[in-house]
Amino acid sequence: MNQLITTKKTVLKPTVCKHLHPTLCVFIVLLSITAGKAYSAEIYRYIDPQGRLVFTDKPKHSGYIRLHKTSRGWEVPVAKKHSWKHNRKRFSTTIERMAEQHDLPPHLLHAIIMVESAYDPQALSSAGAQGLMQLMPATANRFGVNDSYNPTQNIRAGATYMKWLLTLFEGDLSLALAAYNAGENAVKRYNNRIPPFKETQRYVKKVMGLYEKYLVLANS
Repeated sequence: MNQLITTKKTVLKPTVCKHLHPTLCVFIVLLSITAGKAYSAEIYRYIDPQGRLVFTDKPKHSGYIRLHKTSRGWEVPVAKKHSWKHNRKRFSTTIERMAEQHDLPPHLLHAIIMVESAYDPQALSSAGAQGLMQLMPATANRFGVNDSYNPTQNIRAGATYMKWLLTLFEGDLSLALAAYNAGENAVKRYNNRIPPFKETQRYVKKVMGLYEKYLVLANS
């Protein structure tokens, strides 16, 4: 497999290899050879949980982004303005289906996804959380996810986890949300109260606020 892992942000220049990192030049040459024609291979980029850039012509999962060849080199496609609105509509059917399967309000899942990733299926946090519902690798593994960037798998696991947390904390939505953000053990450690973490407290407030807003809009 042709693959390059680097900790540096590198722009792939197809015609000026002398300006690139040596290992990247080797990578491009390998692509040229295997493709049979100079620079004819497709190149994909992925940021792994450690924050490293991975370049390859053979993506392993949907988390890889295909680079576009421009006059400036190989670049990540520019995201469209307000793409979250498009993605909200795009994923609504899946969200509603998962909400029904797990006996959850769809507006709750929408609120969580909006706060977690703004509907970006390729989202990756500095802590390594991935996808629409920002699953940590351990959580993804716990709920049988093999590709956290697959929207259906991600939403299914996130909904399953949220339902599990609501059962654990006897239907207390605030505690379930705090646990989704900080982990169930953190909530237990503080005697089943929202932990005194600013991030967690802001998270619960944001999700609850959006959830209530979506309910009002739906009933208006």
